[in-house]
Amino acid sequence: MHFRIRGLPAEPFAGLFGLADAELAQRFALRRTADAAHGYPCRISLTDAQVGDEVILVNYEHLAVATPYRSRHAIYVRAGEVRFDAVDAVPDMLRRRLLSLRGFDAEGMMTSADVVEGRELEAAIARQLADPRTRYLHAHIARPGCYAAHIERA
Repeated sequence: MHFRIRGLPAEPFAGLFGLADAELAQRFALRRTADAAHGYPCRISLTDAQVGDEVILVNYEHLAVATPYRSRHAIYVRAGEVRFDAVDAVPDMLRRRLLSLRGFDAEGMMTSADVVEGRELEAAIARQLADPRTRYLHAHIARPGCYAAHIERA
């Protein structure tokens, strides 16, 4: 089964980088400087920030559905990034993490859930998308629980 992984579009976040810290705080966001490799995953490009990169930590509603599963969480974004959008390709940022993979139907109700090492992501995607009720998957970085990426059939 072919699958498509997408990061978030860059446009909704572009204006955050020009804001002063006080303005970011009004939007429940913070400016940070990456101080470790693999600790600041950008949800636009699905890449990890390099040490010294500026990132914005912002609360984002990744599941805007009218069900009990409606959800939002903190995510990192980096300026100037291009949205990851690829078929049958897993970005390294997902590949090297423990992931929670959650399936949802057309109404936004959960159909499945699993925890998987990123290096085994393709098999987990195939298992969950084999359920005809499942319209899409959301990958979350398992330990902090934050949203990582959208996955659907290609």
